[in-house]
Amino acid sequence: MIHKNSPIPIYYQLEEAIKKAIQNHRLLPGEMIPSERDYTEKYEISRMTVRQAISNLVNDGYLYRQRGIGTFVAHQKIEQPLQGLTSFSEDMQSRGHEPSTRVISLTEIKADSDLAAKLEVEAGTPIVELKRVRLADRLPMSFETVYLSKDLSRGMTEEMAQTSFYSYIEKTFGLKIQYGRQSIEASIAQKTEAEMLGIAEGSPVLLIERISRLDSKKPFEVAQSVYRADRYKLTIDMERSS
Repeated sequence: MIHKNSPIPIYYQLEEAIKKAIQNHRLLPGEMIPSERDYTEKYEISRMTVRQAISNLVNDGYLYRQRGIGTFVAHQKIEQPLQGLTSFSEDMQSRGHEPSTRVISLTEIKADSDLAAKLEVEAGTPIVELKRVRLADRLPMSFETVYLSKDLSRGMTEEMAQTSFYSYIEKTFGLKIQYGRQSIEASIAQKTEAEMLGIAEGSPVLLIERISRLDSKKPFEVAQSVYRADRYKLTIDMERSS
């Protein structure tokens, strides 16, 4: 409902109406929204006002345009706070999403000098390399390569690798995962990454590398993940120091 006598701008009222339709699932991700003309006639407002509202929603990530076709509802990004150390499965479940995993490979390799330094082992030490696609509500979110201590991955099968690895470590070996260090950078999807994530080669992605440690301070995991930038965003709470 648009109130033309309200002090609230009409374009903003239309934005809120469209957002509400998305939140109430009357407009679904991937669905084309009504045309500018439809909104103009329905609410008896100018096309310029409609265009402004839709442009704002595109800029805010609620909608996206396909030239020559129309405007569609975007998949809403999943937020991950940077505070706290949680697994992908734990993080998705806490936000009401259903996590799942598609294992690509589970193999033993020898640590090169870079991985050896990060895992604090000798170069050439046998380690396990796990490649998998992480999904939320059956939609690909990230392509992940995890390098693990061989001792802490003994007995692991591809079926086990479809669940939370953190839970596996803590329950199977009775160890406590205490903290990790994470680095984040922007990049574009390479061919293999694009294929795994179902996006076009060259699409924007987030590269996240995490080194996780046990309470003994020993590193047990190096995880290198490529996240879809159109479905994932990171947040952090910050306090001004005194």
